[in-house]
Amino acid sequence: MNANHGDPGVVQLLGQELRIRDAMNRRVVTISSRTPMSELRPTLRAHRIAGIPVMDDGKLVGVISVEDMVNWITDGAVACPVAERMTRSPRALYADETLVHAINEFRKFGFFHFPVLDRDSGEVVGVVTREDVIQCLLKRLEIDYHEEGIRHYRASHIFEDIVADKSALLFHYYIIGQDFEKAGSSSSGLKKTLQRLGIHPDIVRRVAIATYEAEMNTVIYARTGELIAKVDTNQIRVEIEDFGPGIPDIAAALKPGFSTAPDWVRNLGFGAGMGLGNIQNCADEMNITSTVGKGIHLEITIAINKERVKYETKKDR
Repeated sequence: MNANHGDPGVVQLLGQELRIRDAMNRRVVTISSRTPMSELRPTLRAHRIAGIPVMDDGKLVGVISVEDMVNWITDGAVACPVAERMTRSPRALYADETLVHAINEFRKFGFFHFPVLDRDSGEVVGVVTREDVIQCLLKRLEIDYHEEGIRHYRASHIFEDIVADKSALLFHYYIIGQDFEKAGSSSSGLKKTLQRLGIHPDIVRRVAIATYEAEMNTVIYARTGELIAKVDTNQIRVEIEDFGPGIPDIAAALKPGFSTAPDWVRNLGFGAGMGLGNIQNCADEMNITSTVGKGIHLEITIAINKERVKYETKKDR
């Protein structure tokens, strides 16, 4: 099954690997809902911020921004507490959510900042802005560039150093269901390994996005799973097998937007129903089989040397 190959962006890939806690500012400035509006301006100016979480008795009750202050002044600056001008029940993000979820929320609502909560305690543990997200991505790009540059030369010659008519490398990863803290670690590890082998960045991105989507499906729906990648000079072949409920209707699951993920999974930023479609778009070949009540077996092939793959296929026949 051939698929159309987009060019999955490195920002999307990093956004899937990183969490909001990696980008947020942990030094949180807060204000009480009882604070007079007249005291808001010096607070914003002193800390050079555009918005402040409003906290009462340790709980987030609202957000007050520069825009709220400007509107208050325009309306005549009548003396009142922050509670009368703040945004109540504000949209917040969780520290363990993916950075790509934050990017989508900024795009969706047009906000410039979000308070960040700890999922277990509900406490405000940070604030994240668009600039924080950009800086985090740039910093990660710089770190990856330097780390991979150190390792790249020696690793990229590994196939040249092996004396054999045909050789391949095998990488095995274990996936634990419902473990969102470690979700994405298998695909991230494979991505770094392929980078160190000198695989072309476009191919690495396609493999990383495809395996990330497959890994997340396993984490969301299955008890456990395994990811095995076989790499040779011609292609990368990945097999993902999970042990879970399986897919009753594969044709329906391949349709964009189809998802059976519960609301709590969607609130984590996952389960949008685009996973299998993204895998298919990244792969040269994708095959999926499923047994209801037992699990799923997914095979993904991405060519490194397409002409050589065609030659090997004909020769094997």
